[in-house]
Amino acid sequence: MKVMADDGMLSWDESVFRDEHVFEVDYLPETFHHRENQLDGLQYALRPAVRGSRPLNAMVRGPPGTGKTTAIQKLFAELDGRRGVRTVRVNCQVDSTRYAVFSRIFEAIFEYEPPASGISFKSLFEQITDHLTDEDEVLTVCLDDVNYLFYEGEASETLYSLLRAHETHAGAKVGVLLVSSDLDLDVVAELDSRVQSVFRPEEVFFPAYGESEVVDILDERVRRGFREGVVGPTVLDRVAELTAGTGDLRVGIDLLRRAGLHAEGRASERVEAEDVETAYEKSRHVHLSRRVRGLTDSERALLRVVAEYDGDRAGDVYEAFHDETDLGYTRYSEIVNKLDRVGLIEATYTTVEGRGRSRELSLAYDADAVRDRLD
Repeated sequence: MKVMADDGMLSWDESVFRDEHVFEVDYLPETFHHRENQLDGLQYALRPAVRGSRPLNAMVRGPPGTGKTTAIQKLFAELDGRRGVRTVRVNCQVDSTRYAVFSRIFEAIFEYEPPASGISFKSLFEQITDHLTDEDEVLTVCLDDVNYLFYEGEASETLYSLLRAHETHAGAKVGVLLVSSDLDLDVVAELDSRVQSVFRPEEVFFPAYGESEVVDILDERVRRGFREGVVGPTVLDRVAELTAGTGDLRVGIDLLRRAGLHAEGRASERVEAEDVETAYEKSRHVHLSRRVRGLTDSERALLRVVAEYDGDRAGDVYEAFHDETDLGYTRYSEIVNKLDRVGLIEATYTTVEGRGRSRELSLAYDADAVRDRLD
């Protein structure tokens, strides 16, 4: 079946996209604009691995959507082809315990997952370090979104095991890259003193992109991802303006894709301003979607309760949360602190007459947007 075949209209088997994958989160661009200094800093830290030595540790910081993960992935892709070098990137939003991190490292090295139970951390650790020494491999581990390890109280133990590997296993050479989007988190200060004494990282900072830089980057995505003439300069400038307002390049990339899909829904061969404005209502919450996806069932349950009791005192919210999950107050308080730190809720102290100080819990986002992503 065909839609209207007038000029400027698409048929069912036509698309405005040349390559829709260009707008997916896992797409690795061939060229990486406006991050030359950051790449140089990371290459400096990683260069010893190519010579068979332990790489320098590095602390990579910057707001969300500023190219941190992309830079790591590009450099790791270059290193992976070299003999004697092993790279592993761990998403700590998903793997937020020491055991989970080392399970991911184990899987990357041996190409199968360790047993879900019945194997101790000590055994897991020794199999990894035995392999490194037997094969004379240098391991570089990127703990991406390392802030989530801090939220779970797992950061110091995880880093201690990685950084001290050469002491427990002579010949094991391990370097660590930490990546954090939480600018309020002082990573080194939050670590145990025993970890601080050995963790002396190179600092690499990724600032937010300026609007002209956003235009450059999105223009290349447009040329690679859309057919010629689909997105005009005026539309691209509007996408860049909205993206720069959020400080997150991922918003702009998602916005281009959604605007293209909206244009297709109108059977139009061009993306117009109306497509961008409509799509922005969802794209502006791309970081919210990402944060919600990483939550456990109990964390999602609390976020759902806060959405219902937005602005209420923590004690009242706890009663509703306990009724739903049967979890105790200690665990409840831990989850409140985590949701506050990841920016999903705001926990503010207020003075209640006759009761002293109490916390009020409110959403950091529109309640309907939160509910949509929890359903």
